[in-house]
Amino acid sequence: MSALSTVALFRHLPRLGTRVPWAVLGDWPTPIVSVEVDGRPLWIKREGDSSARYGGNKIRTLEPWLGRARAEGRRIWAIGAHGSNHAIATVVHARAIGVPAGVMIFPQPHSEWADENLHDLASSGCKLMRLPHIAVMPFAAIATALRDRDSIVMPPGGATPLGAFGAISAALELAEQVAAGIAPAPRRVVLPIGSTCTAAGLVAGFALAHALGVWRWAIPIVHAVRVTPWPVTSRVRTAELAARALELVASLGGPRVHVGLPELVRRLVVDGRELGAGYGRITPAAASATAQLGALPGVPRLDGVYSAKAAAALLRLHRERVGPLLFWATKGTLAR
Repeated sequence: MSALSTVALFRHLPRLGTRVPWAVLGDWPTPIVSVEVDGRPLWIKREGDSSARYGGNKIRTLEPWLGRARAEGRRIWAIGAHGSNHAIATVVHARAIGVPAGVMIFPQPHSEWADENLHDLASSGCKLMRLPHIAVMPFAAIATALRDRDSIVMPPGGATPLGAFGAISAALELAEQVAAGIAPAPRRVVLPIGSTCTAAGLVAGFALAHALGVWRWAIPIVHAVRVTPWPVTSRVRTAELAARALELVASLGGPRVHVGLPELVRRLVVDGRELGAGYGRITPAAASATAQLGALPGVPRLDGVYSAKAAAALLRLHRERVGPLLFWATKGTLAR
């Protein structure tokens, strides 16, 4: 069996598999488990189980990015805060497939999760460029791209139409799991939104899955919980990325999905109620959600910077009896 056949996107659109360089990094599909909270079920997509090497939702984004870097024989650079899950995922998986990697990082508030990732980055031996402030990041990225023509510099989180292909594939994968009876079709999919790539990819993916006849139920709302502020997590900006990803699918030989930007915006909620004092700042609601869900069997590890804030919104929606709800649990953990 071809490794590409494990990727839902290429099972449904095999022509794209011949046109998009791809590095299969994950163990797909990621499992879905159910837990009971206040006598009612919640479903959890365990994205952290995507790889024994280092899992999480960033693996999906990296499959097309590292596929391109490997095909072109180039170094790849990730950009993020010093606790970036995307940065450590890039280093770990690039090394596994023989792609040289570097990381540009800028400061963020200290937390056990951020400090854990920073330690792993510093211990990895990768090219590490420490920036004094996030404001320096665009200039450092441009300078690196100009200086080293053999490098690819990803934007933070790999958030481009190509990067969104991984989450588009995830939506098709979820459709297969719902069809198999593993979980009901969710009314809302709840996840953190930072760089916007996963949220935009899911919005695009559900639209594509519906157009292909793979998603046969009501299209769910992607309920994205801010961990970074506006304008990075602008609702319109995220929907525009989804629209551009669908355009790229069509340009590569996939179907043209006839859904306008206003409809894509309607299918996306950007929830700012859990952001608190800002990126990397842990909130009481996130800590409470971690304690409540973490005590239940089958719930993966949550981190206070990203997934715990989304979990706080999940429990709020659950109390409001919105459902069925699917929690996109994004945190990965480095094998030690």
